[in-house]
Amino acid sequence: MAESRYAQGFREYGGKVSPDPELIDIVDADNSAALRRIMSEHGWPAPSLVGEQASDAALLLTLRSQPDVQIQALGVIGDAVGRGEANPQHLAYLTDRILLRLETPQLYGTHYVDRHDGRGFTRWDVIDPDTLNTRRAEVGLGPLADYDTAARTHN
Repeated sequence: MAESRYAQGFREYGGKVSPDPELIDIVDADNSAALRRIMSEHGWPAPSLVGEQASDAALLLTLRSQPDVQIQALGVIGDAVGRGEANPQHLAYLTDRILLRLETPQLYGTHYVDRHDGRGFTRWDVIDPDTLNTRRAEVGLGPLADYDTAARTHN
């Protein structure tokens, strides 16, 4: 799973060098195949199995993967979270990413998009905004206001 850092590194090039999209696609495809194999054989790469850093890398890879990999991972992460073996935040981020792909409101407010309307990156719509911070707290995410500030300063 450590290989996923290479694709992430290509994405976070800091504007110094243009990343090679074809190379990113190749690395992502190889990493996705490895992740699919790991999930089939061992379940979600939880920290107890691969360590915290590799488990976080697996989430990043999953968020960049094709929908079929994300759907497989959603069930596997959900099972692992239910057993207390995976980070519930991983499940929240992946759930929101899948909802974003489906162009439906997200549950945890973790994803932002540029709608090309002059406002820059804005949070994708959420289900029941009045209870959003409660849902976020249930999975260990901080208040939306803090996350929103960090997301806006990062982009």
